[in-house]
Amino acid sequence: MFSRIKNLTRRQFIKTSCAFAATTAIAIKAPYVHAKTRPTLRVLGTHVTLQEELRLRAQKELDIDIIFEPGGSAEVLQKAASNPESFDLYEQWSDSMNVLWRSEAIQPIEVERLTYWDEINSLTKTGYITENAKIGAGDAPHKLLFVQKDGSLGSTDTGQISFLPYVHNTDSFGYNTRYIERGTPYETESWGWLFDEKHVGKVGLVNAPTIGIFDAALAAQAKGLMTFEDIGNMSRAEVDQLFEIMIDLKQKGHFSGLWNSVPESVEFFRSGRTRISSMFSPGVSALNGQNIPVVYAAPKEGYRAWHGVMCLSSKTKGQVKDAAYKYMNWWLSGWPGAFIARQGYYISNPQRSKELLSKDEWNYWYAGMPTTVPLTNTQGKVAVNPGDIRNGGSYETRFSNVAVWNTVMDTYEYSLPRWHEFILS
Repeated sequence: MFSRIKNLTRRQFIKTSCAFAATTAIAIKAPYVHAKTRPTLRVLGTHVTLQEELRLRAQKELDIDIIFEPGGSAEVLQKAASNPESFDLYEQWSDSMNVLWRSEAIQPIEVERLTYWDEINSLTKTGYITENAKIGAGDAPHKLLFVQKDGSLGSTDTGQISFLPYVHNTDSFGYNTRYIERGTPYETESWGWLFDEKHVGKVGLVNAPTIGIFDAALAAQAKGLMTFEDIGNMSRAEVDQLFEIMIDLKQKGHFSGLWNSVPESVEFFRSGRTRISSMFSPGVSALNGQNIPVVYAAPKEGYRAWHGVMCLSSKTKGQVKDAAYKYMNWWLSGWPGAFIARQGYYISNPQRSKELLSKDEWNYWYAGMPTTVPLTNTQGKVAVNPGDIRNGGSYETRFSNVAVWNTVMDTYEYSLPRWHEFILS
C-alpha cells in the first residue's frame, strides 16, 4: 500500500485527499448512510433442505432475513446457471457442480472462513468413508471439491472449495409393502424391480435428467437388459440404447408418472398412483409418518449416492456475502444436522450433531442399530417403530456400497433431448 502512495503524483495525491475529505464530511453529517442494515439472504434450492423450520431457526439465531426459493431439480439448476443475480446461496447436489462452475454462476469459498472445516469427515475430502469402501462411479464429490490453481475443479487441497460439504445420503427406490413383498437388504432388493413387468402401471421415476437416468440405467443393467462400460459416464450408444428401453416401457404403460419434488413423490404413493418409485429419504419418512409402509431399498447392486452442495453466487458480495458465510457455518453447527437426521439424511460432521440426538435416534439413523422407542420425523410424526433397524444399516455400511454418484456426464448435453423425448413419448 505504501509503495503505491509513494508513487502518486502531486495532482493524484491532492485529488485522492480531497475525495477522502469529502467522503469523511458526508459520513460525519449523515452517519446513517453507512449504518448496517439487517441483510437478506436469498437461498435457491430444492424442498430437500429448504424447509420452513430450518429457515425460521437460522433467521432467529443469525439475526438475518432469509428467503427460501425451493423448486424442482432441473428448474433451479437452470435458473442458477443462467441467472446468478437471482440468488446468494444455492443448495442442491454435486451433480450440479460442473454446470454451475462452467457457467461462472458461483465463486470459490474460502476454507479459512469455515468454522467447522476440520470436523468434516473423509467422505467428501478423500472419497472414502472406510478403508474398504467403494468410491462409486461418476462424480464422487471429492473430485469436484477443491478449486485448482488453473481454475478447474479437482481433489488437491488449495484452501478454496467450490461448495460447502453438508447434507448427503444414499438414494434408491421406495416400495409399498402392502403390495410388494419385503426384500432382504443387499441380497434380494434390486434396482431391477423398477423395470419388473409385475409392477406395470405403478412405477414412478424422478423427473431429473442427471438423476433419473442413473435410476433407469441401474434398473436396466440389473434386469439384464444392457450393460455399461462405465455407468458413471455412458457413451452416446449406451444412452441411445437405454432410452430405447425406457421409451418402449413407457409406451407400454409401465410408468405411472414422473415426479418433480418430494411432496409430489409422497402424493404419488398416498394416492395409490405408485407402488414402487425413485425416492428421496424425506419422502419415505413422510409416508411412514402417514402409516403408509414404504421401505427405502438397499439394492444389492449398490446405491445411487448424492452429496449436497451449498454454493456461493458469483454475484454475492459485501454484507450479504458475510451473511452467507454465517449461514454456511450455522449448517454445520450441530442443530441442523440433528434436524435432518430425522428425515434420514447425514451431515458432514456428524459428531457435532450426536449430542443433540437421543441415544435411540443416533443408534437408528447412524449406527444401524434398532431403536427401543418410537422415533418421530421432522414433522413430529412417528416414522420409526420400536425394534426397527434402518434398511441398509449404518452410515459407514451404506456409503461403502455406492454404485454411482449423481453425475453430469460427458454426454449430458446429448442425453437431455433424449430425456425430453422420453417424457413426451
